Amino acid sequence: MARSKEEQIRDFYRTLFRAWGRQHWWPAQSRFEIILGAFLTQNTAWANVEKAMAQLRRARKLSLAGIRSTPLAELEQLIRSAGYFRQKAYRLKNFVDYLDQRYRGSLDRMFARPTAELREELLALNGIGPETADSILLYAGGHPVFVVDAYTRRIFARHDVLAADAPYEEVRSVVERSLRSAPPQLPLSRNDKRETRTAPRRHKYVVRRASPAAQVYNEFHALLVQAAKRHCLKSEAKCEGCPLQPLLPF
Repeated sequence: MARSKEEQIRDFYRTLFRAWGRQHWWPAQSRFEIILGAFLTQNTAWANVEKAMAQLRRARKLSLAGIRSTPLAELEQLIRSAGYFRQKAYRLKNFVDYLDQRYRGSLDRMFARPTAELREELLALNGIGPETADSILLYAGGHPVFVVDAYTRRIFARHDVLAADAPYEEVRSVVERSLRSAPPQLPLSRNDKRETRTAPRRHKYVVRRASPAAQVYNEFHALLVQAAKRHCLKSEAKCEGCPLQPLLPF
């Protein structure tokens, strides 16, 4: 009997978590740094984002006040390594203006908004699509939303869970429904001292008050990213040694 999409997704999560444990993602030292990263990682590799972050940190601009006070032309040069730097600098400035005008510059006030309402506000801003909005909500705000990216789509398509071109909201809805059904039964942490880390432990900032569902979405997205980078490459699938290999439909 064929297993449902929901059962497959729960098996993916349990299998990857059992193999690799917590990923300590998103690597950042503050909520605003996570937000910056969500903008900068659009259409570029994370290594380029790290270079831009390092430039901002050296210039003492890696903060809300820093972005607010930096002239647009200077900000463009500081984040040049992240690509599309003019668009991204404008979008960062626009986000800060929105935060100042709507929430008096307070991330606490912004993230206190109901998830659906805040998501709608973010999606209305220039340069914020579903993936960026959900990254901000989940990783910086601890809101229970799942982030759908190219890695997720690739793995799901190759395992015949969902089509590669499935609408964003369909993928997000299926994952959230699958993992929300019984979050207490899904692992949130590992106490095994033999745990092998697959991601550097640089995440010094921890979102507080994140619900169990948000923690599960966080870990699952990060685990899928690792699986895609290590095994499910865009150019080819290196299934040998992948924890998800036994779950392939063929």
